[in-house]
Amino acid sequence: MPATTLPPVPRYTPPPTTTESLEWADLEIVDLSKAATPEGRAELAPRVRDIMRTTGFMYVVNHGLTHAQTERIFDIGNVFFTQVPDEERLNHAAKIAEEGSKIGYKPRQLWTIDNGVRDQHEQYALHRTIFGQQKHPKAIEPFLPELRAFSEHNHYNVLHPILRMLAIGMELPEDTFINMHNFDGVGDSHARFIKYHPRTAEDEAKTNGVWLKGHIDIGTVTILYSQPVAALQILSPDGKWRWVKHIDNALVVNVGDAIEMLSGGFYKGTIHRVVQPPEDQRGHTRLGTYYFALTDDDVKLVPLTESPVLQRTGPGIVRKCDDALAPTMGEWRRGRVKTYGFTEMTKRADGNEEQVINGIVLKYYN
Repeated sequence: MPATTLPPVPRYTPPPTTTESLEWADLEIVDLSKAATPEGRAELAPRVRDIMRTTGFMYVVNHGLTHAQTERIFDIGNVFFTQVPDEERLNHAAKIAEEGSKIGYKPRQLWTIDNGVRDQHEQYALHRTIFGQQKHPKAIEPFLPELRAFSEHNHYNVLHPILRMLAIGMELPEDTFINMHNFDGVGDSHARFIKYHPRTAEDEAKTNGVWLKGHIDIGTVTILYSQPVAALQILSPDGKWRWVKHIDNALVVNVGDAIEMLSGGFYKGTIHRVVQPPEDQRGHTRLGTYYFALTDDDVKLVPLTESPVLQRTGPGIVRKCDDALAPTMGEWRRGRVKTYGFTEMTKRADGNEEQVINGIVLKYYN
């Protein structure tokens, strides 16, 4: 059989990695290929459990895509921002404020960051099914089969093993979390490309260099494809912000607020933010490639008290609200997406901010 010829795509070339001396986060590296068997998952699960209870972030290697395949996905992602006319991009705008969904295009300067400064990043989110749920710009159409394969790869080959190990860590059946993430179900799990643009010195001063406030992700698991521009920082257990270092063809994986709620606080969503890159990378754009996993919309975000681990924990189970008042994933996602960057937040004594969504206090960290 002749080899499949892929459609040509302009090459995206990121800047070199920084040579500056930064305080890097000490994140563990997990070999995902070991999770292909029940024995391998059983061996890895305690380690993943401990990571997601402490630092909350980990590198994942041997995830199933080659370096060349990952590079091509970045090339395709850049097409959204370089080959699609402005008017056409806006024709595919996400209904963020209207429906609380990020599926589609988000333009620059939609959100307020701080002191009146608007954001300078644009993004395009593709519903995980790629076909049928949304229409895409014409320049993207040749790449839709590859994007569907990319979405399926993340969902089945990366997300599923991680969800299995998180369940094992709570002594639950392996498919507990998987059954909440149906690829063809009603929910907002999606692939997303985000492009950050440099800001003026004045805007950097007004925001103390923060491009995206410290937060915990919406959903269950976030999968980020490592890229060279240093800008991601995590709030370490000792209270210090530390940079996440680039590892070629690795993933950076963390859990979000839905896993924290479903696990009764056993797993903790880690606070992270995006800041101005180090001096030797300023002036460059920063292209990110992600897969954001959320449960099906109808999943109620209450602790899985059938977990033997939580039963042994007893009063230590952490609830963000009474179980009877707990939102579904769809309600929680819509509440968070509709308000971020659009509504005023309450300033706290420590300088951070908070707002109440669905009766739950949500914090943002400056």
